[in-house]
Amino acid sequence: MGDSRPTEPPPGRAIAIERKAADWLARREGGGAWAEADAQALEAWLAEDVAHRVAFLRLDAAWRESGRLQALGASWRRPGPPPRGYASSPAPHAAPVDIPPPRARNASPRRPRLRRWLAAAALAGATVAGWSWWNLHVIDAASYDSAPGLVRRLPLSDGSRATLASDSRIEVRLSRRERRIALQAGEAIFDVAKDAARPFVVDAGAGRVVAVGTRFSVRRDPDGLQVVVTEGRVRLEPARGRDGVRPVTLLPAGSIALVGEDGVLVRTVPIAEAEEMLGWHSGQLVFRDATLDEAAARFADCSARRLVIGDDTVAALRIGGSFRCDNVEGFARLLEQAFAVRAEHRADGIVLHAR
Repeated sequence: MGDSRPTEPPPGRAIAIERKAADWLARREGGGAWAEADAQALEAWLAEDVAHRVAFLRLDAAWRESGRLQALGASWRRPGPPPRGYASSPAPHAAPVDIPPPRARNASPRRPRLRRWLAAAALAGATVAGWSWWNLHVIDAASYDSAPGLVRRLPLSDGSRATLASDSRIEVRLSRRERRIALQAGEAIFDVAKDAARPFVVDAGAGRVVAVGTRFSVRRDPDGLQVVVTEGRVRLEPARGRDGVRPVTLLPAGSIALVGEDGVLVRTVPIAEAEEMLGWHSGQLVFRDATLDEAAARFADCSARRLVIGDDTVAALRIGGSFRCDNVEGFARLLEQAFAVRAEHRADGIVLHAR
């Protein structure tokens, strides 16, 4: 996915642009000849790159502000700070002030001072631009996905690891200030490398999860998201819902959070049980008094063979046990033996009906 926001040029190029902008401003304001051809050449340079225009406008604005400050300083009869109680409008009987007339445009003494000022301003601007680029510029950007029925494990360049469930997709953008992941579909487990200076942020539509060094999963559903924390602590920042702005929630290990349009539901379970909810990454699913509807969703995390719930009666059945991700047919046979369930085998999956 592209990013239309302008980015800062690399430090070396930023310095060159700032110096060129300073040179143009010195030529225009320094008292020498300035013809229509010069104005056209400047406009052409500004049109070449948005970075050119930004650098020139920044220096031009600073130069104008400098002129205003000099005029204000010239209004005092003696050097030093303004007297206490000074107001910008003179008192009714104030003595007239001596403001020197503006120097003519062709007065040459202005040019050396302008050159020195612009050199300092260009260096400062380039330093700021370089710092911004160094800290905010994306140094690693990539998109990853997993095929239906396959779990994909990904090492990230910051030392973290991501594990994608079946049919999932993420976009990674790492900078020196932040590590940002967009979960665009499905579910992923994140083993986050500790780096207090660079928060690890996962955006998932209905909210975002922020961590520094921890292990958690985020599942994106059409109507919300689910967060499971198995190590450390994360900050859950839900998006605005029907009930307005929602508070930030801190989730310690053993937390399971569900975010939907109606709010945020958090429950705490033993960490071992939270780990079982992420068993799909190792090919094993463990259910503890789960509904069949929940079990079908969990199988979808790691199996290309889909379980489809045919009616509400079947969806509400509660089950427990341990099952292999790649054995959906065996799971359906066990359901037929233990419950009043009929499994209809189709090319695109198994549909479960009440008998």
